[in-house]
Amino acid sequence: MDFIFFAFLLLFFTQLQSGFSEVFNIPLNSEASYKLYWTPNYELKSIKFEIHLTPSLNKGDWFALGFSNYGDFTYADYCFVLRDENGHYSIQDVWSDDDLMKIDERSQDCDGFSWSVRYNVTRFSFDRKFDTCDGDDLVIEDGTTHIVWLRGTQDLTNNEEDVDSISLTSATEQGMERTQLMKTLSPDNLNNREKAWSYVFHNTKLQVPTEETTYWCRVIRLPPELSETKHHVIQFESAIQPSSEGIVHHMELFHCIAPPEQDVPLYEGPCSSPTKPAPVESCKSVIAAWAMGALPFKYPKETGRPLGGPSNNPYVMLEVHYNNPEHRTGLIDNSGLRLLISKSLRRYDAGIMELGLEYTDKMAIPPRTPYFTLTGYCTSECTTVSLPSQGIKIFGSQLHTHLTGKRVVTRHIRNGRELAELNRDNHYSPHFQEIRLLKHAVTLLPGDALITTCVYNTQSRPNVTLGGFAITDEMCVNYIHYYPLIDLEVCKSSVTSENLHTFFSYMHDWEGDRTNPDKGISYNYNAIDWSPAKTRLLQEFFDQSTMSMQCNQSNGLKFPGDWENLPNTPVLYPLPPKPRYCSPK
Repeated sequence: MDFIFFAFLLLFFTQLQSGFSEVFNIPLNSEASYKLYWTPNYELKSIKFEIHLTPSLNKGDWFALGFSNYGDFTYADYCFVLRDENGHYSIQDVWSDDDLMKIDERSQDCDGFSWSVRYNVTRFSFDRKFDTCDGDDLVIEDGTTHIVWLRGTQDLTNNEEDVDSISLTSATEQGMERTQLMKTLSPDNLNNREKAWSYVFHNTKLQVPTEETTYWCRVIRLPPELSETKHHVIQFESAIQPSSEGIVHHMELFHCIAPPEQDVPLYEGPCSSPTKPAPVESCKSVIAAWAMGALPFKYPKETGRPLGGPSNNPYVMLEVHYNNPEHRTGLIDNSGLRLLISKSLRRYDAGIMELGLEYTDKMAIPPRTPYFTLTGYCTSECTTVSLPSQGIKIFGSQLHTHLTGKRVVTRHIRNGRELAELNRDNHYSPHFQEIRLLKHAVTLLPGDALITTCVYNTQSRPNVTLGGFAITDEMCVNYIHYYPLIDLEVCKSSVTSENLHTFFSYMHDWEGDRTNPDKGISYNYNAIDWSPAKTRLLQEFFDQSTMSMQCNQSNGLKFPGDWENLPNTPVLYPLPPKPRYCSPK
């Protein structure tokens, strides 16, 4: 293994000198015996991948690393590596249909292949363009990428090495991981003479459940040195023990929003347990969030996230998502989140603002619908009355939906003209949520508007999905991280109740549904006999309805103003389509 480590260090330094950035890695399986390394080259618009496999490939063994829309093994594109009967390795660009792998005869986009074997470890690398302009290839973008992989054995009798004969179901092993391949690198953020210390919020000798998916919550009281004096969090990162690298999927640390003197029970157990004490529900203000493959999140030098002090509740809650697909037993974990904390306060407190849709059942998604959009507005009227004249600097973003969310984007509008998008994830997954550092800080000025749109897929649901807090409900939110801290905490919208009442009346009078104006919103949505035509009616209603604004201060009260029946933000000059740096094939 020393040789492998040395070889990869050599690769790392060579690439840094040739336009590549930092080397990243994630485990591909829960034992971390398969690992993926990669480094983007933004000048060449390509990524160099390197895979380490233990045990090594035998003659006739193959390994395929692929890129998929949402983690499906079918209709994905792969770089397929085969070890032949002579012990040599080859790579082919392939794609999959609903059963078989197919060689891409138009182009070979798995370039620069090299391999080596030592100490029972197979190591191979290849290059892949961000955008190959091949219709069978996935475009690698700034958001989430679903990495799929398969390993199997090919029958080499009669020199049979035809990839087209390999069925996806013949793989002896397979897996899927999510990560952000095109990460944002942050420079050193420590100021001169800044004294910072680290503190790890972690589980202690936790016996990881054998279920495939576990969300484990632990309430922790801040130590006196933190709770008694205000500090700034200036960086956070994962603190994962090596044996847990493949099972800790993502983690979040929440501050408990309660009066300073209120105790929160030191609960430790499944997050969804009915025995979880009610006061623990107050632990919902995000301090830090990490997902597999995420880098340390570093605050800009001017700002830090406030933590502790006599005016704040001294309790936080750690939530860890464990992924144990092999149902392994006897796993003991002490992982958590490491915060870099400074007692020397920086110039600005950092804040978190909620954009998107109000948490309300006024918003709904019809059943059995492959594509439905909901949009929330932070209007120019709200930013005009709430932002300082110099505006605020947005440096981070955490997109959020529940289980049916598939895509999220926040657009930035100034005087009717669309500026660069604030954040976009075209392959969003609710199971992979991290706070992402923006590649460039965004200045939001008074009078600007932010439009957050979420795309949903409810094909597997027989009933309407309502907006709300339950995991089976839906949300559309972007938590933006910014400085300096201002009093605007929530800038979200919903359709007006009056317009929704009119919609339900129309469905009763003209579509023959059993809606009733004297009944509640949930009843009326469920009283509609949904069809594709009625789904289109609801989509048009949401797109055209005037809205009710939540332009809320940190005390929960709205800023002065008339926040009902506001029109949707007009986009007079939208952004042109992004250019593609390749030639169609």
